[in-house]
Amino acid sequence: MKQHLVKIKSIKHITPDVLQIVTEKPHKYTFTPGQATEIAINKPGWKDKKRPFTFTSLPVDDFLQFTIKTYPSHKGVTNELLQVEEGDELILHDVFGAIAYQGEGLFIAGGAGVTPFISIFRYLQLKNEIRGNKLIFANKTKDDIILAVEFEELLGENFINILSEERTDGYAYGQIDEEFLKANISGFNQQFYVCGPPPMMDALENQLANLGVAKKAITVEAI
Repeated sequence: MKQHLVKIKSIKHITPDVLQIVTEKPHKYTFTPGQATEIAINKPGWKDKKRPFTFTSLPVDDFLQFTIKTYPSHKGVTNELLQVEEGDELILHDVFGAIAYQGEGLFIAGGAGVTPFISIFRYLQLKNEIRGNKLIFANKTKDDIILAVEFEELLGENFINILSEERTDGYAYGQIDEEFLKANISGFNQQFYVCGPPPMMDALENQLANLGVAKKAITVEAI
């Protein structure tokens, strides 16, 4: 397994618990929009503690960007990332991921599960092929929505939010279920992309199957 040492170029919060980290890009380091790598922090005691994070930059960019939800209470890698600064080093590993664009369709994300879709949507926008794709994004509260302004600009009325712990005008409230899917999907003969917590992905696969979506038309992130 090849490793790459990269310096952090910038780091900032984009929601109360989500970091956006930009790093150097190793020479000839390539990925497909939607893919990820395992990252460790180049500090004593952390070099072997790697975790998977998705690229949210574009393959053509001369930098790498990661959009990472942090969990301070876990005292793990994401909590330690809250302590790093510009100039600190990260260790990158092999590129992997099951999410890849298969054609126009509906994207369904829960929380940080949206990260594989960020690079995909940016890539489609770059190629002027984003029209017709739709994102349903489930979060706890409005403040938890990652890159809300960018998704609004990219997708317009095809950006649909649902909140499970906050009632707010202009946002659906509750959990994604079959009735919600039927109300927000124009047709079920298209591609579906699902990424989020494992229980959510399992439930959505069952709901889509109940609505007549073929299993081969559903792309889910591998657990």
